[in-house]
Amino acid sequence: MNAESAARPEGHEGITPDRLLHTAGAEVTAEDLALASGRDLTPESIEWARRRLAERGRAAVEEQLP
Repeated sequence: MNAESAARPEGHEGITPDRLLHTAGAEVTAEDLALASGRDLTPESIEWARRRLAERGRAAVEEQLP
């Protein structure tokens, strides 16, 4: 048993832990936001993501995640 499986409640295989779903403490890049929003990594989408991050901060990515 590894640390990951020990942290998962029995009978809940396949559930992603919250720490992997949210960005708290992690650096968020424009590329991360573009991908989280379902966009291809193009110069336009990266520029959109940079503007969005400047306006909304980390919340811009959190809004895209389940």
